[in-house]
Amino acid sequence: MEESESKQLLQAAYKLAEENNKMLYKVRGVQKRQAIFSILKWLIIIGIAMGAFYFLQPFVGQVQKFIQDSGASINQLKNLGNTFQNILPK
Repeated sequence: MEESESKQLLQAAYKLAEENNKMLYKVRGVQKRQAIFSILKWLIIIGIAMGAFYFLQPFVGQVQKFIQDSGASINQLKNLGNTFQNILPK
């Protein structure tokens, strides 16, 4: 192999190495942006969920109170029915 031929091969390998380096930097940049956007996406999802809970919490409390009051009313009606059964002759 002559010197000029080996020099050309070395230059070609150098150009390929430079191109690979540029592509690797671009790929790494894309990975960094993807990681940042992924973190932002999850922060937004968690923030929306917490915000929805914060704003809906009073309504959930009202529904819970309604269910408890309904249960208490049903129990009172059952007790009233038992009272009438005890009062009425058999």
